[in-house]
Amino acid sequence: MNTSQNTILITGGSAGIGFELAKLLSEKGNSIIITGRNPERLKQAAARLKNVTAIVSDVSDSEDTNSLVAQIKSEFPQLNMVINNAGHAVLYDLTTENVNAAEIAADEMLTNYLSVIRLNEKLLPLLKKQETAAIVNVSSIVAFVPGKLATYSASKAALHSYTQALRLALNEDSSVKVFELMPPLVDTDFSAPIGGKNGISPTVVAEQFLEAFESDNYEIRVGNTEDIYRLYLSSPDDALLAMNGSKA
Repeated sequence: MNTSQNTILITGGSAGIGFELAKLLSEKGNSIIITGRNPERLKQAAARLKNVTAIVSDVSDSEDTNSLVAQIKSEFPQLNMVINNAGHAVLYDLTTENVNAAEIAADEMLTNYLSVIRLNEKLLPLLKKQETAAIVNVSSIVAFVPGKLATYSASKAALHSYTQALRLALNEDSSVKVFELMPPLVDTDFSAPIGGKNGISPTVVAEQFLEAFESDNYEIRVGNTEDIYRLYLSSPDDALLAMNGSKA
């Protein structure tokens, strides 16, 4: 896939992996649209980027999504790439009473899974008009093996399955290619509650993504996601132990 002269929408593009992707892709001559819920943080992020348009939008809100899609169709009819990066996670104990686990899981599933399906569905007609196009769904290492974020892990496993199904549905005859970026633990504010300082840099994630994207590597397992994936294929039990701090 060509990595320059594209028009790219990145949800959750004001910080972390999303921002680093926006930065790297903007430096390669792409036109970038970033979205986020926090207007001030979005403004600050846009000020550090070039070739960027910032739009305040919450992917979990259907009205926001409709407005975003309408604006893109009007102002960016050449859009040919969508990176679904926005995410939501809560660290809590599934065995503790009155934590509202079902409500937490519903919020995570909406942001991490259902909102991705909704946005893709609304933008696919536009993407199909382009000579070349791509959808990138950002899942996680926990798409294969759950970690401390229990219901977040479940939402990413669902996203992984959906991504594979979407790729099959579009098939080789479509101009829209479907990629999945699967980072391990990354050092961001988002991952701070689960020891994110021990993770890899979001810059490394963006760099490894770009290299794989250029080669049409559709499942992009960066960092030690590849190691966990290989262990999972050979021994799911050992992979679960390794993922959760025990010896395999």
